[in-house]
Amino acid sequence: MKTVPLYVLLILLLWSCSKDVAKVNRGNYPDDIGKIITTSCTQSGCHNNQSYKAAGNYNLQTWSDMFSGAGSGNPVIPFNSKFSSLCYYINTYNDLGIQNVPTMPLNKTPLTYAQVKTIKDWIDRGAPDINGKIMWADNPKLKKLYAVNQGCDVVTVFDSETQLPIRYIDVGTKPGSPDTPHQIRVSPDGAYWYVVFINNNVMQKFRCSDDSYVGTIPLTPVAAGTSTNPLSDATDWNTFVISKNGKRAYAVSWRTSGKVAVVDLEKQNLLYFAPAFYEPHGIALNAAEDKLYITAQVGNYITVCDTNLLNRRDLSLQNDQAPSQFPILNAHDIILAPNDIDFLITCQQSNEVRVFNSLTEQVTAVIPTGTYPQEIVYAKKLGCFYVSCTYDSTMFRGSMGVITRITAVGYNGSHLACGYQPHGLAVDEQTSLLYVLSRNGSSAGPQPHHTSVCSGRNGFASFVDLLSFRVLPKRVELSVDPYFIFARP
Repeated sequence: MKTVPLYVLLILLLWSCSKDVAKVNRGNYPDDIGKIITTSCTQSGCHNNQSYKAAGNYNLQTWSDMFSGAGSGNPVIPFNSKFSSLCYYINTYNDLGIQNVPTMPLNKTPLTYAQVKTIKDWIDRGAPDINGKIMWADNPKLKKLYAVNQGCDVVTVFDSETQLPIRYIDVGTKPGSPDTPHQIRVSPDGAYWYVVFINNNVMQKFRCSDDSYVGTIPLTPVAAGTSTNPLSDATDWNTFVISKNGKRAYAVSWRTSGKVAVVDLEKQNLLYFAPAFYEPHGIALNAAEDKLYITAQVGNYITVCDTNLLNRRDLSLQNDQAPSQFPILNAHDIILAPNDIDFLITCQQSNEVRVFNSLTEQVTAVIPTGTYPQEIVYAKKLGCFYVSCTYDSTMFRGSMGVITRITAVGYNGSHLACGYQPHGLAVDEQTSLLYVLSRNGSSAGPQPHHTSVCSGRNGFASFVDLLSFRVLPKRVELSVDPYFIFARP
């Protein structure tokens, strides 16, 4: 029998007597992040379970608490420290970006350069938890809403369940020069989202599953041998509509000599291009999808043509008047009613919605709205349209902007004060909420909670309970000039 060496016995003895040293779990944060937060942020009176309601309503006790949001929205946006306001309040270093006051931790020694950079780098990697999980990244079918920020060349992505911003996606093709995203829409199957720009001649395509870039589609003919140099001077791409099968889009360039483009969304190329529309703005397809109806932003008429952009006719929105470019009505937006016959058209000059019967080509109803009606959306469950009236200051004392609700049956109107300079609207049928984007460009509007990496005042989103037609007591701050929003089906 062999004798076990003494040194082996000693190793076995020491191993059997040792205790497993468990790694400290600091709120499910990665260790280096948890050390900073637990020593500087979740102390008594600050952002912990006991005190957070008095600290901006922001709880940092755990990683999941951090993503429950604060009084002004979501201070940590995965993959984007530029739009994470938490970074603004902990930063005291010029080369690390924006600095807001009061500096956090409040009335204590500011974080070191290394600590601020550690947090910023962590957020830019997605702000994962201790196990590498990234918030809102594990469900490719997540119900989301998408909003353009005209002042920042970004798209804000909302989570439907929490109404919180969860991503900021850079858009455009001109670094250092504004593209100015203006309108965004999601394909009917919820697979892709598309965006057009005021200062660019392209449409961009992104996946909804992970919001990754897919491609860029030209909206104007391009010079031979190039893929980007436009032969047309058209910009100001304001609106577009997508076919029911998601294969085509029809876009409008709003100019005195405006343009309309038809693109193949699958092959990502331009199919048809037509000039010489006068001040075209809103666009809609008829039910059969063989005709386009296009509003004239200046005038009293709409234009109808086939989807190859041929056989145009101007149709008056005043039954006793011929089509005219005199600014009487100034039709802005247009939507097909659920009866597949009527179009509802916002008229920003006359402060009304006009109902146009596509069979008789006559206006059958005129519904008064608030001042300067802009966007119009439809809530299928409740059978109501909603119109943003951006500059109404008389209907409700102290307001700047109202929402007009119109019933699909009877076309009866009612009004609600909401937001400040409201424009973009989206219906979330899943939560029975109306999202209202407020541009808030005037210094008379609500003071933003924080500054922005872009020039201008931050806007915000408000939420209307569709069942009660009341504004919810919460508001989410966004970046500069939030303009248009669309819900993923």
